[in-house]
Amino acid sequence: MPIPPLASGPQGPDALRPLLDTVLDALRAGTRARGGPLPVGGPEAVAARVREAVGDVLPAQGAPDALRALVHMFAEGAADPADPLCAAHLHCPPLAAATAADLAASALNPSLDSWDQAPAASALEALVTRALAAEAGLADALVTTGGTEANQLALLLARERTREQSRQETRERPRELTREQARAAHGGTVRLVCGANAHHSLPRAAWLLGLPEPVVLPTPAGVLDPAVLDEALTHLEGPLLVAATAGTTDAGLIDPLPDIAARCAVHGARLHIDAAYGAGLLFSDRHRARLTGLDAADTVTLDLHKLGWQPVAAGLLAVRDPGDLAALRQRADYLNADDDTEAGLPDLLGRSLRTSRRPDILKIAVTLKTLGRTGLGQLVDRVCALAHEFADLVGNHPRLDLHDRPTLSTVLFRPTGASDDTVAAVRRRLLTEGRAVLGRARLDGRLWLKATLLNPATSPADLAALLTLVEATLAEGNTPG
Repeated sequence: MPIPPLASGPQGPDALRPLLDTVLDALRAGTRARGGPLPVGGPEAVAARVREAVGDVLPAQGAPDALRALVHMFAEGAADPADPLCAAHLHCPPLAAATAADLAASALNPSLDSWDQAPAASALEALVTRALAAEAGLADALVTTGGTEANQLALLLARERTREQSRQETRERPRELTREQARAAHGGTVRLVCGANAHHSLPRAAWLLGLPEPVVLPTPAGVLDPAVLDEALTHLEGPLLVAATAGTTDAGLIDPLPDIAARCAVHGARLHIDAAYGAGLLFSDRHRARLTGLDAADTVTLDLHKLGWQPVAAGLLAVRDPGDLAALRQRADYLNADDDTEAGLPDLLGRSLRTSRRPDILKIAVTLKTLGRTGLGQLVDRVCALAHEFADLVGNHPRLDLHDRPTLSTVLFRPTGASDDTVAAVRRRLLTEGRAVLGRARLDGRLWLKATLLNPATSPADLAALLTLVEATLAEGNTPG
């Protein structure tokens, strides 16, 4: 059997070219076969079609048509974020330029755990991460798989910085500390304080890292109240990490960042801002001011596979003090031997919790250079404007209720007078029939349909069609539970 062609090397492009034609044709055919934003039939029907297309996962003999068949199945069974009626989640349609760049990253397959595996990629990552950190008013940034990893990393850095400070205090004034105080200084750790509106990855990260039970403050208005935070910080003891949110997943709300930062400064609490959703406003002259206060944070989560239109994954964690990153330093002789680093080879192990790591920075760099600040800002402005147009349609509709005017690109609405069970059933029926993809959010004690508008190509007619589908599904009745 001949050796299958490789994607890189001198012959790599020639080997890829006909395969790309196959992939593109299968994507086109699969999308046409799907015919809408989601495959028809629900989970069991989709799983049955996948089993039929795949057959024997590991056959004795390979199938030459596997690429076409499986990509066709994959496209036919996909939730397509480029369809205007696919508007449930922070799930963006990726830019073609970014996707093409991602192909190059896959073909060359650099791994950012040592310089000799990724010479240009490591230099590019250093340039782009620092530039993006500067956009947020911070000093440096690490690439992550998304907001969840960035939030976990933020809590880890806070824990380690707190421990180091405690050890330093013990060294500087050992005679002034009781035995209990010294033990607490060596073993004490930071405690997370966040609002009930915070992303679930934050309390989960506290659990994962063995931190104390988080203090979760009520957010009846959907955002963290600085006065409530101030009261909590006044009575809590020990090192504290406050997590604020710039773009909640339920409603796209932004906490009052300047006031929260001021309270943290008064009480000596560390501040992390989860801007996974809202960070894209940094590119917009019109909306950037909504992120005032971001530069006061110790760490900030950014996620460009939301309002950055990148293929997953494209997250970052920005830091104000690069010294915080010292906690990530590791030594493995085969990757970052002392004599290699002393000779000038960059040490990459301290740039991530991961070892093998693909160059996600390439697609981000291509996007920044291709569109520039103006182009990205226009996309952000466009989807925010779409959200306001959609809110107007809901507000003027006699049989729909609007939760509130949008802050970012998320709109919550529900049929007037409908029960929560009916709202949930309408959403599931749209999903099962493959007609529309809407999310759900529970606020003010009620269940709402959620439209997250991340597709800048969506038209006013598409927005109207989405509401027509909701109304028609409600009128049909007999919605599945």
